[in-house]
Amino acid sequence: MTDDVAGVASTEVLATKQRVFMRYFTAILIDLVVLNLFVEYWRHVEIDSFTISLLAAVLLQVLLKLTLAIEHRIGNYFKSKKSAMAKFMRFFSAWLVLFGSKFVILAAINLAFGDDVSFGGPFHGIVAFIVVVVVMLVAEEVMVRFYRRLG
Repeated sequence: MTDDVAGVASTEVLATKQRVFMRYFTAILIDLVVLNLFVEYWRHVEIDSFTISLLAAVLLQVLLKLTLAIEHRIGNYFKSKKSAMAKFMRFFSAWLVLFGSKFVILAAINLAFGDDVSFGGPFHGIVAFIVVVVVMLVAEEVMVRFYRRLG
């Protein structure tokens, strides 16, 4: 049994499923904030409604995590090899997956939301999209590091 502290939801230790849920829930909220800040302050990012931006944040989170899982799987395959070519292929494949996935993710967002989500500017919005994704990932990492320092 746990003691509840006034002002704190609970002091109990979280199970693995709960930790995973909180990790993704928090990441989606961070992505939502980043997306909406870009919508508000940068003319190259347009989203028609808050609901659409929430759904876009969920889709982005799922696709980004899937991309990282694929990149790690390919990287681990080449990591097990010891040749110089394998080392090159590890870094090249990581770059290819991480860079190429942005085009796939952008196409998925276009397919899912059509004109409700728009990235404009140089190279048909690809630069704006990559900037948004990089800022999302940096914001997530900053929050993870901040959280770890609290403990």
